[in-house]
Amino acid sequence: MWKLKIGEGKGPYLYSTNNFVGRQIWEFHPNAGTPEEQEAFNTARQEWKRNRIKGYRCSADLFMRIQLKKESGIDVLSIPAVRVGEDEEITYETATVSVRKAVRLNRAIQARDGHWPAENTGPMFFTPPLVTIAPFTLIVI
Repeated sequence: MWKLKIGEGKGPYLYSTNNFVGRQIWEFHPNAGTPEEQEAFNTARQEWKRNRIKGYRCSADLFMRIQLKKESGIDVLSIPAVRVGEDEEITYETATVSVRKAVRLNRAIQARDGHWPAENTGPMFFTPPLVTIAPFTLIVI
């Protein structure tokens, strides 16, 4: 089973001026995890393999999200989903529940050192810096 190690990196060839904050290393342990966890990873692997044929190349961070949700101990599904129809009006309660659910998910997938690990490839690699500098350079997005 794959395990994401965050903020670690001891070794003769690794050097860090910030104690490896934000560094992500994947390690493979063939016998790690419970049978349920191994089954979840195998299901995610098969789903990725099936979608890869359709043209989706990224892994969508499924392994990382499974691991981080487990480590955080936050039950993401404890707040029921809110469905709003096309002709329905959005109420204060609906918006509040949606925001709480989004914040809970972001808390669940945040690493213990404070950052949100992600696989940024292709256009996703360039989008965050573009959005960050847009207000300062007067770029209209």
